[in-house]
Amino acid sequence: MKEIKIALVGNPNCGKTTMFNELTGSKQYVGNWPGVTVEKKEGRLKGHDQVIVTDLPGIYSLSPYTLEEVISRKYLLENKVDAILNLVDGSNIERNLYLTTQIAEMGVPVAIAMNMMDIVRQNGDRLNLKKLSEALGCPIVETSALRGEGIREAAETAIKMAGAAAPKYMHFCDEVEAALQAIMQLVGHKIAGAGERWLAVKIFERDAQIMETLNFTQAEQERLEEIITACEDVLDDDSESIITNERYNYITDLISKTVVKGQIGLTTSDKIDRIVTNRFLALPLFAMVMFLVYYIAVDSLGTIVTDFTNDTLFGEWIMPWVQEKLEAAGTENWLVSLVVDGIIGGISAPLGFAPQMAIVFLLLSFLEDCGYMARVAFIMDRFFRQFGMSGKSFIPLLISSGCGVPGIMASRTIENEKDRRLTIMTTTFIPCGAKLPVIALLSGAIMGGEWYMAPIMYFIGFFAVVTSCIILKKSELFAGEPAPFVMEMPPYHLPVAKNVLLHTWERVAGFLKKAGTIIFLCCVAMWFLASYGFVDGSLTMVAETEQSLIAVIGSGLAPVFAPLGFASWQAVAAAFSGFVAKEAIVSTLAILAGLAEATEEEPDLWNAVMAMFPSAVAAFSFLVFNLLDSPCLAAISTMSQEMNSKKWTVCTILFQNLYAYSVCLVMYQLGRVFVGGEAFNAGTAVAVMFLVGFVYLLARPAKKSDKSVLTAEA
Repeated sequence: MKEIKIALVGNPNCGKTTMFNELTGSKQYVGNWPGVTVEKKEGRLKGHDQVIVTDLPGIYSLSPYTLEEVISRKYLLENKVDAILNLVDGSNIERNLYLTTQIAEMGVPVAIAMNMMDIVRQNGDRLNLKKLSEALGCPIVETSALRGEGIREAAETAIKMAGAAAPKYMHFCDEVEAALQAIMQLVGHKIAGAGERWLAVKIFERDAQIMETLNFTQAEQERLEEIITACEDVLDDDSESIITNERYNYITDLISKTVVKGQIGLTTSDKIDRIVTNRFLALPLFAMVMFLVYYIAVDSLGTIVTDFTNDTLFGEWIMPWVQEKLEAAGTENWLVSLVVDGIIGGISAPLGFAPQMAIVFLLLSFLEDCGYMARVAFIMDRFFRQFGMSGKSFIPLLISSGCGVPGIMASRTIENEKDRRLTIMTTTFIPCGAKLPVIALLSGAIMGGEWYMAPIMYFIGFFAVVTSCIILKKSELFAGEPAPFVMEMPPYHLPVAKNVLLHTWERVAGFLKKAGTIIFLCCVAMWFLASYGFVDGSLTMVAETEQSLIAVIGSGLAPVFAPLGFASWQAVAAAFSGFVAKEAIVSTLAILAGLAEATEEEPDLWNAVMAMFPSAVAAFSFLVFNLLDSPCLAAISTMSQEMNSKKWTVCTILFQNLYAYSVCLVMYQLGRVFVGGEAFNAGTAVAVMFLVGFVYLLARPAKKSDKSVLTAEA
């Protein structure tokens, strides 16, 4: 059997991802489309290794409005797909068929999976799929991706369609058809073959990308403009609106003959949305939901699991057992110290936190899959626009509460380049899961582990996002209105356990991979720097960390951070390790305190860490700085890929660190006077000037500029 390529095409939230996961299982692989940052998913059909299924990004049309639409249509035109499996949401059939009418014009065999039929039946709607299939000229299979119904049959139907005839394409009004015929006669030599009907329509719509790709002569361009303008004059509308209206007229007529609506009035989702998206109740309900998520994950169930992992699994079982075995084998003391204190002791703190992260991801995946998170983005759009951001920016910010890497990648859904870069620059201010051990450790050191420190840090992170966006939006580089917010509101449904668990595992696996690579290397490096130093001109293992290499490095950098309150070399060294991985801050502090086996929740480590700071205000400043400065190396690498510009990446890192430094300078210098009761000095005067400048940047009039943003560089 020859290799068959099937493209999975459909609107966002139509169940495409669920179906793709079910069809390919573990035989899928994820990457990026060449030259762009939109995710590419491919996999081999279970039971049919010769069948490759490509999950194209969710799109509403094949027009060049978004990067996802450009990628999808380019793939369909250039990759010689054998068949298209078009997912149509049966509960919202009118909107979904708009894309179907465009797919039919591409000259590729199509099979339709009429998805969400369980919801269709629940609503009392009746679809005459036989009549609809005859009208569209392609087979239709009933499916319910959530329940796993009809998925295999849909795939088998798509395989059978490979090599078959293309579906029927819709006919426009006589004036448009005449214009399309004239276009094909004029430039048929350039568009002949599969997709010529679709290309002719796109030429009629004056699709800039298609016109540029086909490279018409000046004479051809002038004649095409005459044909299009003549049709526009007759129908008294622009060409793109004419095509859009014609498609919806066709769809309306088709639905009137094949669909009978059973439920008139509000659906169950509509009734829920009356409460969930209510102007007054929406934000309090969201705050309550997120409080429950983090209470379960961090303060109750998550604490139980984490305590077992840290105290029992690592503290009582793994570390003593490994040390005993190494010593019994006559291993050198330095190697025992490296393995037990440096590697296992260093990695145990972030790994011990993995159960809490898993619970956070599990609950967030549940909320995403049931349809609530789409409502949250809609709710927050109203709020975010006051600060120059789109509601779509909320999704990256929310995901960043788990991990900054997928949070930065989630900015791809933002079409406006200025808004997308603004989101990337600010999204990692939100404390990620890797920062929670740092929060737990410092809250213990400062105030004995009070639970409300974590919410305070999230508030500070959100404050940093809002103020940064206000300041940046008032600059020429980011001036302008935020992009309009358009998002599909999927019906509420019970999440599929398999999908929720798969999403959770993908996020936790990314953290574990980082723990096994970046954090592992960081722990080894920190152990070496903390254990070795130059004594009498030679590099040797030292008994006191004050003689170590890390002490020398930390002491050299200490004056830079002295205005922020933490000038001890231990604190500076820990902050330095945080630039590699935020979780490593806990590991570094534990190693430097001589308590490598201790967890972030142990009083002994709290006391040792607190001794590194002159006051609680200084320790708080240290915590805030490490929450707001540039993210870990993995996130910076992702940021560089998404920015696709060295200049923008460097500017982002500089902005994040300068913002963190400025905030902590003001916080510490004023805090030590008003909270610590210390004297007003030159540092306080500088802090006041910084505060005045900060207020000015927030209050100044916005710039109105049409200047383009920095040119992207490879």
